[in-house]
Amino acid sequence: MIKKEYDKFLLIIVGIFIISGVFILTSASTGLLSRNGNVSLSNILFRQFVLGLGEGIILFLITSRIHYKKWKKFALIIFLISFLLTVLVFESHIGFGHGGARRWLNIGQFFFQPSELLKLAFIIYLASWLSTRQEHVQSFKFGLVPFLIIVGLVGLVLIKQPDIGTLGVVAITSLTMFFIGGGRLSQIAFTIFLGVILVYILTLTYPHVANRLVVFLNPSADPQGIGYQMKQSLIAIGSGGLLGRGFGMSVQKFYYLPEPIGDSIFAVFAEEFGFMGSLFLIGLFMFFLYRGFSIVLKVPDQFARLLGSGIVILIVAQSLINIGSMTGIIPLTGLPLVFISQGGSSLAMAMAEVGILFNISRYV
Repeated sequence: MIKKEYDKFLLIIVGIFIISGVFILTSASTGLLSRNGNVSLSNILFRQFVLGLGEGIILFLITSRIHYKKWKKFALIIFLISFLLTVLVFESHIGFGHGGARRWLNIGQFFFQPSELLKLAFIIYLASWLSTRQEHVQSFKFGLVPFLIIVGLVGLVLIKQPDIGTLGVVAITSLTMFFIGGGRLSQIAFTIFLGVILVYILTLTYPHVANRLVVFLNPSADPQGIGYQMKQSLIAIGSGGLLGRGFGMSVQKFYYLPEPIGDSIFAVFAEEFGFMGSLFLIGLFMFFLYRGFSIVLKVPDQFARLLGSGIVILIVAQSLINIGSMTGIIPLTGLPLVFISQGGSSLAMAMAEVGILFNISRYV
C-alpha cells in the first residue's frame, strides 16, 4: 500500500476537542475550588494538560508513526501486559481506591488508571483475533464461544474493581467489532440476551448499580439521595436554555453538581452553552464517527478495518454514554467525557488511539 497524507480533517476535529476541553475543564474547575479549599486550579490543569495532554501528544506522535500492521504482531503481548497491570490495582501496596472502587495504580507520585490501557489493548487483540479467524467467526463453537471467553476475562476484572461503565463500553465496542468481523445477527442477539442477564445479576450484587437503575426508571426518586446527581444534572442542562448562561457562568457547578470536572462536566457545558452548544459538541462526536468510518471503510486490510472501527466506536460510545447518562436517556455510569473530563490517563490513551487511527488513514 502506498503512503498518503494523514487525514487532516481528523486532526482538526481532535484539535477542536482539545481546545474545547481546556476551556470547559477550566470553567468547571472553579466550581470544585469553591467547595474544596485543598484543591488548586493550577494542580488540576497541570495534571490534565501538562501531564495528561503532554503524555498524550507524545503517545500520539509515537502511535501515528508506527505502521498499524505491527500492532497485530504484538497484540497478545500488549493485551496480557495491560491485563496484568489492571489486576495489580487489587494489590494493596500499589493499588489505589477512591469512592469504593479500586481502579488506579499509585507508584510514587505517579497515578495511572490501567483500565484505559486495557481498553486499547483489548481492541488491538480482538482485531487481531477476528482478522485471523474470519472463517470461524460465524461458528458457535469456534467463533462465538471463544469471543465470549475473551470478553468475559476482561469483564471479570472490570466487575471486580468495580467499573461497570467501562465494562459497558467494552461490551458495545467488542460486539460491534464482532459484527463487523462477520458475526451473525443471531449471535449478536444471543450475546445481548446474556448481557441482560448479567445486568440483572449486577443489580443484585452491587447496590449502586441497582440504585442507578432505579433513578433511571424514576428520575424523581430520592432527589436528596440516590437521585441527587441526576436531578442536579437535569437542572443544569435545563437552565442553559437555547444559548446558555455564558462561559464561566454555570451556577450548578458551585456546591450542587457532584464531580463537575468528571462525569458531570457535560451538564456544566450545557448550562453555560445551552442547547446550541450541546448540539455542536454532539455533532463534533458524530463528525468524528463519520470521519473515522470513512477512513476504515476504504482500507482493504481486515485487521486495519477492525482496529480502526474499534477505536472509533470506543471513543464515540463512551462519549455518548456519558452525555446520555447526564440527560437521563440511560442510567448513570460514572464514565468521563472523552477529551473533556478530567483524567490524565483517559486523555493520554485517547490521544494514543487517535494516533493509530491517524496512521491507518495513510493507507486508504
